Amino acid sequence: MTVEEKAKLIVKDILSEKGNDPVRIFKNIAKKEYVSIHGPEHHILDGACILVAFHNAGGNIDIDKSLDRLFNEGLRMPGAMCGLWGVCGAITSVGAALSIIDGTGPLSDDGTWGEHMSFTSQALCKLGKINGPRCCKRDAMIAFENAVEYINAHYDVKLEYDPQVCEFSTANQQCIKERCPFYPG
Repeated sequence: MTVEEKAKLIVKDILSEKGNDPVRIFKNIAKKEYVSIHGPEHHILDGACILVAFHNAGGNIDIDKSLDRLFNEGLRMPGAMCGLWGVCGAITSVGAALSIIDGTGPLSDDGTWGEHMSFTSQALCKLGKINGPRCCKRDAMIAFENAVEYINAHYDVKLEYDPQVCEFSTANQQCIKERCPFYPG
């Protein structure tokens, strides 16, 4: 199955998700057979979880148009960009979701351009301290933790985020175990 085919299934299935907790939404979709433990489908999935949680919390976005835009942006992000480019696709996907929410572009001067850069740099800094190898599930949890904090501070909606325990570690052959802040131990 291609990344585009997986992304289409993600967008279709995520529209039925309820609630304002992006992690719960993520776990529901990430457990589906078409989502790999690691892979570029996370470049769509992670930002889509934020968009749906934001929308479900009362955020003023056209969810269909927002998911369509994220679908297109996410497909432009190559797999393995964490190791090859030094920037995580999970965090980039969530950064794209924030840009969609705010309507931010390369020429934006309303403050959102810099705020999104600060968000992504803080999340990337946390990943850098943990170190590799990559784990798309761990990286998503870091992105969500930071995004919920950012959204709750910047918008008139409140997203939920509960402390997490990884449900995917046994499927990850490169799990870093105790070095991961979400490892169940």
